[in-house]
Amino acid sequence: MKVKKYASMLMLFVAIINLSVLSAQTLPETSPEAVGISSNRLTYLTKTFNDFVKDDALPGSVLLVARHGKIAYYKAFGKKDIEKNVPMKKTDMFRIASQTKAIVSVGIMMLQEQGKLSITDEVGKYIPEFKKTTVAVAKEDGSYNVVAAKRAITLRDLLTHTSGIGYGNGIAADKWKEAGIQGWYFADRKEPILETVKKMGNLPFDAQPGEQFVYGYSIDILGAIIEVVSGETLNDFLHTNILGPLKMNDTYFYLPKDKKDRLAVVYSPSGNGLEKAPNPGGMVGQGAYVDGPRTSYSGGAGLVSTASDYARFLQMMLNKGTLNGARILSRKSVELMTVNHLRNIKFPWADGTGFGLGFTVVEDLGARGTMGSVGEYGWGGAYHSTYWVDPKEDMVVVYLTQVIPTKTMEDHEKLHSLIYQALEE
Repeated sequence: MKVKKYASMLMLFVAIINLSVLSAQTLPETSPEAVGISSNRLTYLTKTFNDFVKDDALPGSVLLVARHGKIAYYKAFGKKDIEKNVPMKKTDMFRIASQTKAIVSVGIMMLQEQGKLSITDEVGKYIPEFKKTTVAVAKEDGSYNVVAAKRAITLRDLLTHTSGIGYGNGIAADKWKEAGIQGWYFADRKEPILETVKKMGNLPFDAQPGEQFVYGYSIDILGAIIEVVSGETLNDFLHTNILGPLKMNDTYFYLPKDKKDRLAVVYSPSGNGLEKAPNPGGMVGQGAYVDGPRTSYSGGAGLVSTASDYARFLQMMLNKGTLNGARILSRKSVELMTVNHLRNIKFPWADGTGFGLGFTVVEDLGARGTMGSVGEYGWGGAYHSTYWVDPKEDMVVVYLTQVIPTKTMEDHEKLHSLIYQALEE
């Protein structure tokens, strides 16, 4: 009897240990020197980000640097909750907003590899409301005309943000407002993302397909296409095909209730430093990521994650599509995603930079003017997070914080210099 009792207790103990390991998967950690980074020079990075907290520029953050597949720098700064005096932890969770886009873009490429779609396909093949679209053209008197699109929008247009579809605040903002579709925030919506996207197809867009880089709902539309093609919700598709295989066990559209205390608080700048953003507050607020209707899965900006989880995703990309035996993408798909697709279209926000299938791509380091490498690719999120992958240096960087809106990009600008100056090999 006692043997059975102890055996049961042992099995329970092992299960608890396994569950703990499952919920805290990280890349292996090592010393900076083991991967050619100077510990002494990393002190500049640590001091600078501690100073951002002291100066009320940031409430708190988590910063992870991995090189040669191993984490060499992984620190938490400041507070997760200033009012309650709760220190930030490396395992805390963040609203990653547009960092969701890269994961959904990978999902589309997976479906192409499976023969279920082609990125040259027209969007209308999957969502009939997009078979014939329109574009708003501004007039000198401040009004606008609505004209037919010159051609159909393709999935590749969506991946590269050359579909002409903004965030509902462009020339025909009045029509988008009437439809109740503006801004990137969807967590409080009670309708499935596909139903929202169908409404978009009947509204005037901001530019002709393939003519301009217009940042907006393109990846939300791709998320809806994943649902149509796979027959699953975007949530289920991502967990089955990407998040699960990569052991990204802390990445969700809506947090499980037992993890809600790990979610960092969102802050906004004010005349008195940083103030807690409204609750729930929508776009500029805490959001409905815990108590929302859990219905709308925004492929453009909906996920919550950790620095460690997102580093696993990026390491998979750096490894040409694989991590720890899990093959997510082929080498050739990763290559296609991480080269510039804009051709004669100028990327509007940084010189020397183009855009691939989900990421910005550095083409001219001198034109960009900051430390890094040609071929570096990345993006960021509305809550002031950022990330990049540097294939030349075999390096991944994830920086997560929760500030919206932000008054400065000084932390992003210094981040590149402070990391690259520490490389010794």
